[in-house]
Amino acid sequence: MMAAWARHVSRWGCLLGAARAAELPRRLGSGGRPARACRQLARAAALPAGKEIVLGRLPACRRLSAGSRSPPDSDKDGSFSSPESHLPSVQQGQANPEILPDLNAKILDEDWDDIPPSSALEVISEEEAVQIIAEPLLPIQSSTLREYVDHSETLTKLVHLGVDLSQVEKRQKAGQLLLTLDFEKDVKKILLFLKDVGVEDNQLGPFLTKNPYILGEDLEALETRVAYLKSKKFGKSEIAQMVSRAPYLLLFSVERLDNRLGFFKNELGLSVKKTKDLVIRLPRLLTGKIEPVKENLQVCQIELGFQRNEIQQIVCKTPKILTASKKRLKQTFDYLHNIMGIPHHMLTRFPQVFNSKLLRIRERHMFLAFLGRAQYDPAQPSYISLDQLVSLPDEVFCTEIAKVSMQDFENFLKTL
Repeated sequence: MMAAWARHVSRWGCLLGAARAAELPRRLGSGGRPARACRQLARAAALPAGKEIVLGRLPACRRLSAGSRSPPDSDKDGSFSSPESHLPSVQQGQANPEILPDLNAKILDEDWDDIPPSSALEVISEEEAVQIIAEPLLPIQSSTLREYVDHSETLTKLVHLGVDLSQVEKRQKAGQLLLTLDFEKDVKKILLFLKDVGVEDNQLGPFLTKNPYILGEDLEALETRVAYLKSKKFGKSEIAQMVSRAPYLLLFSVERLDNRLGFFKNELGLSVKKTKDLVIRLPRLLTGKIEPVKENLQVCQIELGFQRNEIQQIVCKTPKILTASKKRLKQTFDYLHNIMGIPHHMLTRFPQVFNSKLLRIRERHMFLAFLGRAQYDPAQPSYISLDQLVSLPDEVFCTEIAKVSMQDFENFLKTL
């Protein structure tokens, strides 16, 4: 808009100068001073060259005495002669000045027609409006990544891989990270790396949904961590299994991984092979917090009364006991040991019972006690192992262990 106004001012200046130039001969003829007239004519000559109305260099004006000045000639009808006859004479040998064109109203109208609209708010027709195609604007901020998918090649291709953006955006700063990444430059190399590690194509989407931060990691650092695991004699398939089951594993430095492996080896008194087997079965032991693990080990030893060697056996058979809820762990042990009378050595043989729901254990034990078949001593007839008690489906439990129909078991549960 400022440029349009500047153009208007320039045009008006040109028109004003031309008008003064046209008026100047009349002033000369009416008795104006010649020297002043020359100066006015010179100023009128300083018009922009682009309009082709620049005058040639004017010759010096001769001073005329008052007596030598003659009145302007007039026609018979009393009108004055043309203004050009009263211009100062030109010295011999110099070029005659160019004549100003007649700036009539038609030229002015044509000149103004070329001026573009001075305002963006100019009213346009409906036909012109429907022809305007506006690109959708990228949202400045949004609470969901869905609004950015159409604007981001990275997000579009991640969706095609099976990444759940609704879950990704719940993770702190994960959405901002994805919006800053270029698929060809940043993402593609990480995907190829994961496939080389052993993550299957159909697992890439779920993997990145759980751990989108790996897309912002340095590729060399990731390769160094995999090389460390290989140096500890983890096989390719074992590494692939660990990475798939614990997506955050490769985010941790070599120093942390080494310290965590050393902790389980020393704290539990395990061999190198058993330590490897432990983290292969539960790789999130390497990525989770260490304090809950320490607390559970103390609960097993101090509150539940297991010996160190018994804890080793329990942990190797059932690694999840290290990350289980302390409250649930104590409640399950109390029912098994104090209500059902299961000794420590039997619990050590079947530690998987701690992974079962306490309600399931209680219902089946009470039903067997009702039938007179609750026998858990292997030295006694009709022995029922803890594994059979908790692992078999209800139909198999009723027909093979309780020796009754499923309907009998359901009727009993209604009495509880």
